[in-house]
Amino acid sequence: MVCCSFAFFVVTAQNNSHTPLEDVVNAIKNNRVSDLSRYFDNVVPITINNNLTLYSQNQAVVVLRDFFEKNNPKDLVVMDNGSPNATSKFMIGHYVAPSGAKYSVYVLLKMKDHNYIIQELRLNKE
Repeated sequence: MVCCSFAFFVVTAQNNSHTPLEDVVNAIKNNRVSDLSRYFDNVVPITINNNLTLYSQNQAVVVLRDFFEKNNPKDLVVMDNGSPNATSKFMIGHYVAPSGAKYSVYVLLKMKDHNYIIQELRLNKE
């Protein structure tokens, strides 16, 4: 009986864990820049409305907080995601801000030193 309970606990614990890509999607969807920043490297490439800028970790937090404060996602719908190879994951999605503005979202995560980092983050108004 104890053995079965232990096996059930392990399976349950595994089902509650999120992948790095799910964490990033949830952070964007729920406007939690601090959660998103866990996946920042020393330099964070962010494209907003087709303007690519490289930011330090702290600058990226400020820029994204400002962006999401003005364009808070009501919801984020993932249109496509996958793993083109063993060391990267991507997500393509869309969301609508309270103003009615629509944004496309692209996130590329790459493995670096055994952790996934944001290699690219795009937020473009449609």
